[in-house]
Amino acid sequence: MTSPTVAVIRTESRLFARERLSLFWIVLFPSLLLVVLGLVPSFREHNPDFGDRRLIDLYVPVTVLLSMIMASIMTMPATLTGYRESGVLRRLGTTPAKPASILLGQVLVHAVAVAASSLVVIVLGRVVFGTPLPESLLGYGVAYLLALAVSLGIGTAITAVSPTAKAGQVVGMVVFFPCMFTAGVYFPVEVFGGTVRDVISFTPYGAASNALNDAAAGSFPALADLAVMGGWTVVLHLIAVRAFRWG
Repeated sequence: MTSPTVAVIRTESRLFARERLSLFWIVLFPSLLLVVLGLVPSFREHNPDFGDRRLIDLYVPVTVLLSMIMASIMTMPATLTGYRESGVLRRLGTTPAKPASILLGQVLVHAVAVAASSLVVIVLGRVVFGTPLPESLLGYGVAYLLALAVSLGIGTAITAVSPTAKAGQVVGMVVFFPCMFTAGVYFPVEVFGGTVRDVISFTPYGAASNALNDAAAGSFPALADLAVMGGWTVVLHLIAVRAFRWG
């Protein structure tokens, strides 16, 4: 017999698979951005300022983070706040399948979508543009898992503090652009130096960008960057737990 939680997760998976717009932004958009950037000749030129790497090499980790941003800020909070506003979470509390099952299902389906997007981006970068595969696989895996954890923490925190779906959209947009900037979507983090770079490194995606780039280049991520991501993850999930309302 299928447990209520498993049934809810299956349902959420089927519903998510029908959300073509969400799938586009999480899975396809990062790859399309990488292709567009890779077609710019200057992005394929080696630059001594970046350790003789090319801009397109730097943008592979950036587009990996971009899929996390899209999932955690643009799609997951909108779905969950919509469920709460329409009373789905409250009604689910009267059934064997508790509201937490939907939260778990949303986290899982978005994590799987992000993982699929990341795999496509890394393979695409390697096959089409010859970007090197991560040289430190262990370091990349640790950095990736922490980046995903902190991203989901951002998403659940936005959901927790947003009383309505419209409020969730507003909070999401306020958070979205700073996250895009610190992740290096507009300009890779490596182009900054001094105080600006130090400040960015204390943000969740700034630390994630540093860690993924270090691992891609062959060194284990700096413990400071891992600690920043870990700290933000704890804080964000504590906010989510304390502020989250089911109805």
